[in-house]
Amino acid sequence: MAAKASLRLALLGGFVLSDGGREIAVAASGQRLIALLALRDRPLTRLYLAGTLWPEYRRERSLADLRTTLWRVNQSGHPIVVATHSCLGLGGYVDVDVHRLVAFTRRLNEPALRAEEVELDSVGLPELSGELLPDWYEEWLVDERERLRQIRLHALETLSPLLSKTGRHSDAIQAALAAVRLEPFRETAHRVLIEAHLAEGNWSEASRQFRRCQRLFNEELGVDPTPTMRRLLEVRLAAVVQHGCEVVPSFLREPASVPPP
Repeated sequence: MAAKASLRLALLGGFVLSDGGREIAVAASGQRLIALLALRDRPLTRLYLAGTLWPEYRRERSLADLRTTLWRVNQSGHPIVVATHSCLGLGGYVDVDVHRLVAFTRRLNEPALRAEEVELDSVGLPELSGELLPDWYEEWLVDERERLRQIRLHALETLSPLLSKTGRHSDAIQAALAAVRLEPFRETAHRVLIEAHLAEGNWSEASRQFRRCQRLFNEELGVDPTPTMRRLLEVRLAAVVQHGCEVVPSFLREPASVPPP
């Protein structure tokens, strides 16, 4: 028997279900059912699904709506949702972008990982930067969005130095910039961006990024970046001075300010 064709489900940046590049039209209620099953990544009871997707209805009404939605979803010609008497689950042959992102991040976080051991392009920057179903306002998405935001941040911060090590400096900088855009007040994201500039040999860009971070933190948080970030530039500055450059930026000549207690 021939294997079923794999379906692709995109949730990052917006809902798209496709088969071989051809988008499959799914009604709004069906999209919500598919997305919930994909994000939980396990079979869920009918009662849980009905109560989560239609919390404003009585049990009988919400279960009836669930049955109707399930029937409509599987009328597309693809058994997207697999049903038992008490549970529903997403078909195992559905390729979900969120699942690939989570697996990619776990791979990046393996101990003693070397850059050549990872398929660095198996998850693209648009997926790493895309927000989870941005136009949806479902209550059950709040925690999922935060979970995915943290996963994406850690993936981008880990990916950037790996790209630098393979000589892909432009991609490393783009990954770090994506992390900064995702969380502008996260110091580790700014630090990774500075390190990416330094890895490429761009002292001036690294210096400008530090000043941007310092200004942002001063104006919005009332604090300076930590000494760890300053030391990144001080170490590189020592090497630059050793090679004949005597220009020391003012923000490195002066001690970092200490916020009042």
